[in-house]
Formats: sequence, structure tokens, C-alpha cells
Amino acid sequence: MIDLRSDTVTWPTDAMRAAMASAEVGDDVYGDDPTVLALEQLGAEITGKEAALFVPSGTFGNQLALFTWCPRGSEVIVGEESHIVQHEAGAAAIIAGVNLRPIPAPDGRLDSEAIAARIRGDDIHYPPTSLICMENAHSSGRVVPLEVMRKVQKVARDHGLRVHLDGARLFNAATALGVDARMIADCADSVMFCLSKGLCAPIGSLLAGPASFIAQARRKRKIMGGGMRQAGILAAAGILALRDMTGRLGEDHQRARTLAMSLAEIPGIEVTPSEVDINMVFFRYAPAADPVTADAIVAAFRQKGILINPPELGVFRLVTHYWIDDEALARVLEAAAEVFTQFWKAPV
Repeated sequence: MIDLRSDTVTWPTDAMRAAMASAEVGDDVYGDDPTVLALEQLGAEITGKEAALFVPSGTFGNQLALFTWCPRGSEVIVGEESHIVQHEAGAAAIIAGVNLRPIPAPDGRLDSEAIAARIRGDDIHYPPTSLICMENAHSSGRVVPLEVMRKVQKVARDHGLRVHLDGARLFNAATALGVDARMIADCADSVMFCLSKGLCAPIGSLLAGPASFIAQARRKRKIMGGGMRQAGILAAAGILALRDMTGRLGEDHQRARTLAMSLAEIPGIEVTPSEVDINMVFFRYAPAADPVTADAIVAAFRQKGILINPPELGVFRLVTHYWIDDEALARVLEAAAEVFTQFWKAPV
């Protein structure tokens, strides 16, 4: 099956499987798993941070950052369409015990003036502001320019606040911007980035930041159940993800742009190829507004050996990744033309 549902569906490469099978391991809770330590050191170096911590998932890493930075009952300013708000199951209220203050952030771009206007003053009626969160690349598939991030960082510093970056697809953002990943990470005090989104590692993310912050996060990782013992088996794949896979993401981006341009030629599809920044293509297709038709479209693709998700709020998302090569892309383009033409009825 060709799987376009997400770049989280990537399975490990043969090299990763071999590295996992031969990984030197210890007990990571005791801090003596050499492969985990090597991965954490590499992650810190790549992002220009003092230290890093291996965690099970991106959501875990984001929530651990909130849990570590924020006093209970405080408030976090975050984009209203961000992953932390939309796709982390309300974890901030449960784990860190914080209030999220979502604000508009078109394409993930937080406005520094809007943030400044929402930072709470010293009033007993207000939850004190404790953190600002950014996301790059954004869940919308768009990339946030460095100048936008730096303005947010300046507002935070002017008010004595910390900034956390949800960098689940940090290396996609770096590739799209043509910069080193540490330049993006430098715009925040802490950064989380995934090893299993497009980089082929089977499990894991890293949380990086100041050494004192990571020391506190390590204790709170234990509280959250993230002490994984002989985790070097997983970390071995993560090392290869960072060393070998981050440099090829431009291929995924190009295939996504090719996909978007081909979809734009199909009657009824609304897509803007120029807005494809990374490996995600978002588009609308009017007949899919009917849930029955939407399910039929997903089923039609599956019959052709292609997995896609149904639309969310009327929008489809197709995601390219390491296992979508040129041959697979050609099959997708052919199937898309057939399926969407089949369901399209031109307006009278």
C-alpha cells in the first residue's frame, strides 16, 4: 500500500533495523545507556542547546516542556491552530495544570503585538503568563520565517518570559527556509523535534534546552512514565534519523509540490501549489463536503492501493515521505485523476 496519511507512517530503513539489533544498551533511567546518551548529545549539538532528553513522542515532549517551564495555574500563549491546542487531547490542563490562551496565528505566524497585548499584568484575578509557544513547521504545512520568530522571542525577553518551540518537523522547516536547524531553534529557549515524522525512526522525539531545564525535565519525564530503560535500541534508529535522513527532506517537498500542481489541474479541486512549503498538500474538493461521498473517495483510493485520510473540516491532507518515491507518486497522480473525476459533477 502507498500510505499518504502522514509522514509518521514511515517504517525503519534496513540500516536502522541493523543498528537497532546491534545497539549497545544500558538502563536509561540510571543514565547509563550509551546509545541514548549519544543521541541526546547529537540532538543538543544539532539544535545548539546545552542538553537534550529522549522522550517517547512529540506530544510527550511538548507537554513535558509545559510541565517543566510552567507553574500550575499559569497561562501559556499559543497559536489557536497549533498542535498543542488542537491535537494533544487537552493534555496541558491534565499534566501541567496550565491554562492555554490561544490567539490567531495565520499559517502559524504569531503576531508579536498581539502577544504583548495578551501578556497578563500583576492582578490577582488573572492567571500569570508563564510561557509562549511557537510551532515551525506549522501543522498547516506552512513554514514560519525567522524574522517572525525573532519578533516573538524579543517580546518574550522584554517581559521576562520563556519560549518553547514545537519543532516536530523542525528539519522540514530548516530545509524549506534554507537554514541550519539551530538557527530556528535559537529563536526559542526549548525545542521539541520528532525522529519519527519523515525521518523513519520508529519511535521517539527529543526535547532540548538549557542544562538546568533538561535536568528538571528528566525528573518530570519519570513522573509522566517516560523512563524507558534499555531505550538505546530505539535511540540507535534516532541517531541515523538525524545523521542520514534530515538532509534528504527536500525530495519529499519537491514531490509534494508536484502532487499539488497535478491536483490543481483536476476539475473541482481547490489547491494552491505556491503554499506547499514542506511535504504536505492541503486541498478542498466540494463533493467531499458530503460525509458519505468523502468516505467513498477514501474507499476508492484504498481499492487502488493508496491510503488517505478523510477530510477534516472539508480539507484533505496528503503527505509525502521517504517511502513515496517517483514510481509511487506516479501511481498516486494517476489514481487521483481517476477518483476525483469520477465524483465531480460540474455546477450547472
